[in-house]
Amino acid sequence: MEKMFDEMLQRGVKPDNVTFSTIISCARICSLPHKAVEWFEKMSSFGCEPDEVTYSVMIDAYGRAGNIDMALRLYDRARTESWRLDTVTFSTLIKMYGLAGNYDGCLNVYQEMKVLGVKPNMVIYNTLLDAMGRAKRPWQAKSIYTEMMNNGLSPNWVTYASLLRAYGRGRYSEDALFVYKEMREKGMEMNTHLYNTLLAMCADLGLADEAFKIFEDMKSSETCLCDSWTFSSLITIHSCSGNVSDAERMLNEMIESGFEPTIFVLTSLVQCYGKAGRTDDVVKTFDRLLDLGISPDDRFCGCLLNVMTQTPKEELFKLKACVDKANPKLGSVVRYLVEGVEEGDGEFRKEASELFDSIANEVKKPFCNSLIDLCVNLNLLDMACQLLDLGLTREIYTDIQTKSQTQWSLHLKSLSLGASLTALHAWINDLSKVLESGEDLPPVLGINTGHGKHRYSEKGLASVVESHLNELNAPFHEAPDKAGWFLTTQVAAKSWLESRKLVTV
Repeated sequence: MEKMFDEMLQRGVKPDNVTFSTIISCARICSLPHKAVEWFEKMSSFGCEPDEVTYSVMIDAYGRAGNIDMALRLYDRARTESWRLDTVTFSTLIKMYGLAGNYDGCLNVYQEMKVLGVKPNMVIYNTLLDAMGRAKRPWQAKSIYTEMMNNGLSPNWVTYASLLRAYGRGRYSEDALFVYKEMREKGMEMNTHLYNTLLAMCADLGLADEAFKIFEDMKSSETCLCDSWTFSSLITIHSCSGNVSDAERMLNEMIESGFEPTIFVLTSLVQCYGKAGRTDDVVKTFDRLLDLGISPDDRFCGCLLNVMTQTPKEELFKLKACVDKANPKLGSVVRYLVEGVEEGDGEFRKEASELFDSIANEVKKPFCNSLIDLCVNLNLLDMACQLLDLGLTREIYTDIQTKSQTQWSLHLKSLSLGASLTALHAWINDLSKVLESGEDLPPVLGINTGHGKHRYSEKGLASVVESHLNELNAPFHEAPDKAGWFLTTQVAAKSWLESRKLVTV
């Protein structure tokens, strides 16, 4: 084609719009978007002005060539001037917005396309499903899939793979496992990435039996090989279940397969050894991390801290030495608790504040929970209350208390056991102060512990709170129609609070 264009010029035949639109279409069909852009940008030098059709095609070409800004500028013009766009162009636009992380933009393009009367095809639906998977919006993926089915389109391998990624990343376990079952029933091949997505979901949700079945399917596959991510998920499952020997066996299999343990694997092993009360093995795993040249991250330090909440007081010094090396700021805060260091004028709160300033937002709540748990274990209730107050003022904990004219509630479902008991202690004190000030309580008081428990957890929060309320002789009773709620009346609460001279946890 390009040779023929050169021949045209040699013979003095002047190219026109049709010439360039034909060449650009050819480049597009050949999946050469950079060529399409190159020829489009030559048009002006030959005195040719692109028409609406050519401009529309170039939205797709610029998008595929990676010039997102130009593609979006043309798309804005297309909307203003009502150009006619095809489904291929809309698919590219959705993909562009998805890769840029603008997932609302993906949905806006989809809605605009339907308003313009362009009927979505399989490519559009699959591109949207992939974007919703990246966005971790499984509910929208589910809605789009339902619409696709209602429009009479049958899912293909790409559809199922996109759904599996969306449901797996979004932790929609029932939907993900149903899609997996359908794929196997239809004889569709899985790949390593899809297996790993399922295994990671199972590891996060504690679906051990399901994970082991999926792993067996993966091993029996002739096309899928286990990689570092596979072993990491399986070690996590064994570790969270407290199966030390199985976790170690899987670690050895990982190393024999040529993979070095990652920080995620070593974090899981620390959790496993901590749960089994094997403090010395926790220390050895920490030393192994350093020997591999891996720097402890916030998640690893959080895991060390969590292990300390499960460790006998006489062995805490072993873990404190690890914490000091891993994160000196955390070590400084832990020192007050483990060594019983007397704090000066607000020194403990100041150092705890500096610690929270230095760590990522997603680990602030786990750190605060574990530090409060450690305080409760060591009977340092004043420091536990300081940490809870710090968590509230810095909005690490939000919406713990809600008030309406008819009900005041304490919400504990985002807290650990120690933090929950500390928050309960603080709330009861607050209620006492309300009565002392002459104010009245609302008709109903409630404590919300949440409902349903993680497969890995041994003791539900609701049962611990109920037991503690019984110890306090508090007049809260489990609500028969609201799982995880404990309620009392104004009269009962007032009588109980007035009978208490001192409230303790």
